[in-house]
Amino acid sequence: MISLTEFLVLAALLFGLGIAGIILNRKNLITLLMSIELILLAVNTNFIAFSYFQGNEIGQAFVFFVLTVAAAEAAIGLAILVVLYRNRRTIEVQDIDVLKG
Repeated sequence: MISLTEFLVLAALLFGLGIAGIILNRKNLITLLMSIELILLAVNTNFIAFSYFQGNEIGQAFVFFVLTVAAAEAAIGLAILVVLYRNRRTIEVQDIDVLKG
């Protein structure tokens, strides 16, 4: 059986990959969104692991709220990317840092 420590190590690796993706690649917005998704996956893994090993379903229910927010973030983020690409023909962060009303 998998122990709590193994779940936490997996979550730490996912979180580290997400942070590394944000720090190392600041040019591509798609990579930034994927890195945020990895961080949310690490948080969900922690919620599930602690919920399972403590015998409490609250953490598992909270994962559904996090997944809902992640799905909304992905949908809105990709919609913004499509609009930015249509207007500027690029999705690099350096080229789209000027916001106009």
